[in-house]
Amino acid sequence: MAFNSIDSIGNKSGQAINATSTTQNAPLLTRVRAKDPTYGEGEFIYLQGCASTAVGSVVVYKADGTTALATARSKGPVAVAMSASSSTSNYGWYQTQGRAVVKAGTVAAGAAMYATGTAGTVDDAVVAGDEVFGAAYNTADGTPSAGFAEVTLNNAFLGDTDNA
Repeated sequence: MAFNSIDSIGNKSGQAINATSTTQNAPLLTRVRAKDPTYGEGEFIYLQGCASTAVGSVVVYKADGTTALATARSKGPVAVAMSASSSTSNYGWYQTQGRAVVKAGTVAAGAAMYATGTAGTVDDAVVAGDEVFGAAYNTADGTPSAGFAEVTLNNAFLGDTDNA
Protein backbone atom coordinates (compact mmCIF):
# COMPACT_ATOMS: atom_id res chain seq x y z
CA MET A 1 0.00 0.00 0.00
CA ALA A 2 1.31 3.39 -0.97
CA PHE A 3 -0.89 5.96 0.74
CA ASN A 4 0.13 9.56 0.05
CA SER A 5 -1.16 12.53 2.07
CA ILE A 6 -3.87 14.58 0.34
CA ASP A 7 -5.42 16.82 3.00
CA SER A 8 -4.91 20.57 3.17
CA ILE A 9 -2.73 20.32 6.28
CA GLY A 10 -0.77 17.39 4.89
CA ASN A 11 1.56 14.99 6.59
CA LYS A 12 4.27 17.40 7.70
CA SER A 13 5.89 14.77 9.92
CA GLY A 14 8.15 13.56 7.14
CA GLN A 15 7.20 10.01 8.12
CA ALA A 16 5.53 7.96 5.39
CA ILE A 17 2.15 6.41 6.19
CA ASN A 18 3.67 2.90 5.97
CA ALA A 19 6.83 3.65 8.02
CA THR A 20 7.75 3.07 11.67
CA SER A 21 10.07 5.45 13.49
CA THR A 22 11.87 5.36 16.82
CA THR A 23 11.55 9.16 16.82
CA GLN A 24 8.19 10.81 17.43
CA ASN A 25 7.76 12.89 14.26
CA ALA A 26 4.27 14.32 14.89
CA PRO A 27 2.07 15.05 17.89
CA LEU A 28 0.27 11.91 19.02
CA LEU A 29 -3.33 11.75 17.73
CA THR A 30 -2.53 13.88 14.66
CA ARG A 31 -4.88 12.92 11.82
CA VAL A 32 -4.29 13.08 8.07
CA ARG A 33 -6.14 11.96 4.96
CA ALA A 34 -4.25 9.99 2.35
CA LYS A 35 -4.98 8.18 -0.90
CA ASP A 36 -3.75 4.88 -2.29
CA PRO A 37 -4.20 3.93 -5.97
CA THR A 38 -5.73 0.55 -5.00
CA TYR A 39 -7.54 1.24 -1.71
CA GLY A 40 -8.65 4.82 -2.30
CA GLU A 41 -8.93 7.51 0.37
CA GLY A 42 -8.51 6.91 4.07
CA GLU A 43 -7.91 8.70 7.35
CA PHE A 44 -4.91 7.95 9.55
CA ILE A 45 -3.94 8.77 13.12
CA TYR A 46 -0.40 9.06 14.52
CA LEU A 47 0.09 6.78 17.55
CA GLN A 48 2.70 5.21 19.79
CA GLY A 49 3.27 1.56 18.91
CA CYS A 50 3.21 -1.54 21.07
CA ALA A 51 5.12 -4.83 20.99
CA SER A 52 4.27 -7.53 18.45
CA THR A 53 2.38 -5.23 16.06
CA ALA A 54 2.47 -6.33 12.43
CA VAL A 55 1.15 -4.53 9.37
CA GLY A 56 -2.63 -5.04 9.47
CA SER A 57 -2.81 -5.61 13.23
CA VAL A 58 -5.96 -4.22 14.81
CA VAL A 59 -5.30 -2.06 17.87
CA VAL A 60 -7.31 -0.08 20.38
CA TYR A 61 -5.92 3.29 21.35
CA LYS A 62 -6.31 5.70 24.25
CA ALA A 63 -6.66 9.48 24.47
CA ASP A 64 -2.93 9.70 25.29
CA GLY A 65 -1.99 8.12 21.93
CA THR A 66 -0.88 4.72 23.29
CA THR A 67 -1.99 1.47 21.68
CA ALA A 68 -2.68 -2.15 22.63
CA LEU A 69 -3.36 -5.03 20.30
CA ALA A 70 -7.11 -5.69 20.21
CA THR A 71 -8.29 -8.90 21.85
CA ALA A 72 -11.57 -10.25 23.18
CA ARG A 73 -13.07 -7.82 25.73
CA SER A 74 -10.94 -4.87 24.56
CA LYS A 75 -12.50 -1.43 24.87
CA GLY A 76 -11.78 1.74 22.91
CA PRO A 77 -11.44 3.23 19.45
CA VAL A 78 -9.98 0.87 16.85
CA ALA A 79 -7.27 1.47 14.24
CA VAL A 80 -5.24 -0.68 11.85
CA ALA A 81 -1.43 -0.63 11.91
CA MET A 82 0.16 0.58 8.68
CA SER A 83 3.64 -0.57 9.76
CA ALA A 84 5.20 -3.01 12.22
CA SER A 85 6.08 -2.02 15.77
CA SER A 86 8.26 -3.93 18.19
CA SER A 87 7.85 -1.72 21.26
CA THR A 88 6.43 1.43 22.83
CA SER A 89 9.56 3.17 21.48
CA ASN A 90 8.02 3.07 17.98
CA TYR A 91 5.65 5.56 16.36
CA GLY A 92 3.54 5.26 13.25
CA TRP A 93 0.32 5.84 11.35
CA TYR A 94 -2.81 3.76 11.93
CA GLN A 95 -5.88 3.74 9.69
CA THR A 96 -9.25 4.76 11.16
CA GLN A 97 -11.40 5.31 8.05
CA GLY A 98 -11.60 3.89 4.55
CA ARG A 99 -10.72 0.58 2.97
CA ALA A 100 -8.10 -1.18 5.06
CA VAL A 101 -6.31 -4.53 5.12
CA VAL A 102 -6.47 -6.41 8.45
CA LYS A 103 -5.00 -9.58 9.91
CA ALA A 104 -7.98 -11.93 9.84
CA GLY A 105 -9.00 -15.48 10.58
CA THR A 106 -11.51 -17.24 8.32
CA VAL A 107 -14.03 -14.56 7.32
CA ALA A 108 -16.79 -14.02 4.76
CA ALA A 109 -17.30 -10.90 2.68
CA GLY A 110 -20.06 -8.69 4.10
CA ALA A 111 -19.74 -10.08 7.63
CA ALA A 112 -19.32 -8.01 10.77
CA MET A 113 -15.89 -7.86 12.40
CA TYR A 114 -15.19 -9.31 15.87
CA ALA A 115 -12.18 -9.26 18.19
CA THR A 116 -10.63 -12.65 18.95
CA GLY A 117 -8.40 -14.19 21.59
CA THR A 118 -5.45 -13.75 19.20
CA ALA A 119 -4.03 -10.28 19.83
CA GLY A 120 -4.33 -7.98 16.81
CA THR A 121 -6.28 -10.49 14.68
CA VAL A 122 -10.00 -10.24 13.94
CA ASP A 123 -12.61 -12.72 12.73
CA ASP A 124 -16.29 -12.93 11.84
CA ALA A 125 -17.23 -15.49 14.51
CA VAL A 126 -20.06 -13.92 16.51
CA VAL A 127 -18.98 -13.42 20.13
CA ALA A 128 -21.28 -11.40 22.38
CA GLY A 129 -19.62 -8.16 23.43
CA ASP A 130 -16.71 -8.37 20.96
CA GLU A 131 -18.17 -6.85 17.79
CA VAL A 132 -16.07 -4.10 16.23
CA PHE A 133 -18.70 -1.45 15.54
CA GLY A 134 -18.05 0.67 12.46
CA ALA A 135 -16.25 -2.10 10.53
CA ALA A 136 -17.33 -4.77 8.03
CA TYR A 137 -15.48 -7.14 5.71
CA ASN A 138 -15.34 -6.26 2.01
CA THR A 139 -13.66 -9.55 1.10
CA ALA A 140 -13.24 -13.05 2.45
CA ASP A 141 -9.91 -13.98 4.01
CA GLY A 142 -7.14 -14.52 1.50
CA THR A 143 -7.68 -11.15 -0.20
CA PRO A 144 -5.27 -9.47 -0.73
CA SER A 145 -3.17 -12.39 0.63
CA ALA A 146 -3.30 -15.32 3.04
CA GLY A 147 -4.12 -14.30 6.61
CA PHE A 148 -5.62 -10.94 5.59
CA ALA A 149 -8.96 -9.48 4.49
CA GLU A 150 -10.17 -6.08 3.32
CA VAL A 151 -12.55 -4.12 5.55
CA THR A 152 -14.32 -0.79 5.48
CA LEU A 153 -13.59 1.28 8.60
CA ASN A 154 -15.60 4.24 9.84
CA ASN A 155 -14.11 5.29 13.19
CA ALA A 156 -14.61 1.77 14.51
CA PHE A 157 -14.66 0.91 18.22
CA LEU A 158 -14.81 -2.00 20.65
CA GLY A 159 -17.02 -1.59 23.69
CA ASP A 160 -17.40 -4.96 25.47
CA THR A 161 -21.10 -4.20 25.03
CA ASP A 162 -22.55 -7.10 27.01
CA ASN A 163 -20.45 -6.42 30.15
CA ALA A 164 -19.99 -10.14 30.76
